[in-house]
Amino acid sequence: MPSKCPSCGTAYGDDAKFCTRDGTRLVSAPQAAPLGGTPRGTAAPGRAGMPSGAPTPNISAMAGRVLDGHYRVDKKVGEGGMSFVYLATDVSDGRRYAIKVLSPSLSQDQNAMARLRREAGLAIRLEHPNVCHIIRLGETEDGMVYVVMPFVEGEILADRRHKAGHLPIGQVVQWVSEIAAGLQVAHDLKIIHRDLKPENIMISKAADGIDHAVVMDFGLAKERKAGGELEKLTATGIILGTPEFMSPEQLRGKPLDARTDVYSLALMTYEMLTGKLPFAGRTQQEMMIARLRNEPIPLRTMRPELNFPPAVEKVMLKGMARTLEERYATAPEFATALANAANTDTDERGGGVLGRLFGR
Repeated sequence: MPSKCPSCGTAYGDDAKFCTRDGTRLVSAPQAAPLGGTPRGTAAPGRAGMPSGAPTPNISAMAGRVLDGHYRVDKKVGEGGMSFVYLATDVSDGRRYAIKVLSPSLSQDQNAMARLRREAGLAIRLEHPNVCHIIRLGETEDGMVYVVMPFVEGEILADRRHKAGHLPIGQVVQWVSEIAAGLQVAHDLKIIHRDLKPENIMISKAADGIDHAVVMDFGLAKERKAGGELEKLTATGIILGTPEFMSPEQLRGKPLDARTDVYSLALMTYEMLTGKLPFAGRTQQEMMIARLRNEPIPLRTMRPELNFPPAVEKVMLKGMARTLEERYATAPEFATALANAANTDTDERGGGVLGRLFGR
């Protein structure tokens, strides 16, 4: 798919990932998403461009079906490499749900299904305002495996950031805090997301009228090691360990813990604040190598005109430390440090960026 640089506007062909002029990650045309995230490098929901040979469920047979006696399938709203997403309504109370139906070929893979059942069993316990959790893993009479989740309506963070270029620090602080809260619930259950990226964060307007961040696809991302061509798809078509946001230990195929998600969250934070990623390289491979060997480009070097407080710079560098031991131990610890550092940026109105955000 053709892409362009969001910074300078230079157009590129299908295979390009980064701008050769300024190193900015290329983007396609921004688009809203009704559910979940669009994997980087895969077709967006509802569009052509699926991997050749990907099996397709009988869509007409799914519409109108009632699964588990509760969930009436209304329509398809998206698709990934190995799954199809439907909007469904609970016939008993009218609530809306999202249902991911796995491809028939995947449903017949005993090893893949065993892994999915193990992770889904844990992910069902992840009920939290900032997490889209698994409600049920089921199977139809004709052998079609499906996952039921709350329907989260909104816009993926990747699209929000693409349209804005970069986001105000006060808004970033709020969303990072919410993402961190959701991550911690999972980490307490010994679940690591392992594929945290802007496409897996939904910005959804809550009952209070405020946009909140919701982490998507917990229990669906699978651990994997980098190497070769970077194995491509999880059981649900989500790219595993998206290269732009993989931690150094993921790139090396080392054991992972909660600090891996902290690293990815810090990278996401950097991109939200600057509109760019903190490592230079002409290709994706060069940028991955830079993450293993080099220090990230400081915020104030990348975007000097934004006048980031020195304390924010320090927090970001610790969050993106190459070794696990040098990073923040938990996601909330990183989020709290970022909030405190951002609030040092006081001006004549007083209250710092957080005060200006929340009206103090």
